[in-house]
Amino acid sequence: MNNFDQNDVIFDQRQDGLNAFFNKIYGLMGAGVLVSALVSFIMIRFFSGNMVTILQSSGNFGFLLLWLIPLFMVVPMQRSAMKNSSAALPMFILYSAFMGFLISFTLIMYTATDITLAFVTAGAMFFGLSVYGRTTKRNLTGMGKAMIAGVWGLIIAGLLNFFFQSPAIMYFSSFIGVIVFSGLIAYDNQKIEQVYNQVGNTDGWAISMALSLYLDFLNLFLFLLRIFGFGGNSRN
Repeated sequence: MNNFDQNDVIFDQRQDGLNAFFNKIYGLMGAGVLVSALVSFIMIRFFSGNMVTILQSSGNFGFLLLWLIPLFMVVPMQRSAMKNSSAALPMFILYSAFMGFLISFTLIMYTATDITLAFVTAGAMFFGLSVYGRTTKRNLTGMGKAMIAGVWGLIIAGLLNFFFQSPAIMYFSSFIGVIVFSGLIAYDNQKIEQVYNQVGNTDGWAISMALSLYLDFLNLFLFLLRIFGFGGNSRN
């Protein structure tokens, strides 16, 4: 076997390994979305009355505190995944279930049409941006850092708007959110190949990257839902 044949074999093996890594990540991410969707469906289908009572009794401040919980869950979960801990996968599933519980309180304020339109649009955008992130020759690292900074900006804007309750700020930040998480979807897909080149096909890093893509998709969906809901079809 000459050097060209050996190089072809090595390249094919690398591509097979990379594709397997991508498939594992997408499978985990899809499982997380499915768990969240199932929990949200159960909450809305069987406990909608209880949810309205909770919203009325806890008020906006109590609901804000609930949404802060996932922020504190992400860091230890990412660390556990990157250490290839056996606890990483159960933590990811538990996190997805908890997010489904939280999201149900948002979904109940929108029509089925808004939710379906936002989900289908988010799915189509995720697919297109994932393909772009995997195939582009452009280095997206700089853009990724800018998008991460944008996430913090969105968090700060959201906390400030909690007190101002400005529809204009919410509407504008929703468009910014779509841009930010669209960029992160492309960046994270490109990052997967970089991770594979460094650590190979490890379960821990697969969970870590699946969590990143899960959050990208989820936030893209929620920001799109806000935009579609502004059309006047939301229940709130």
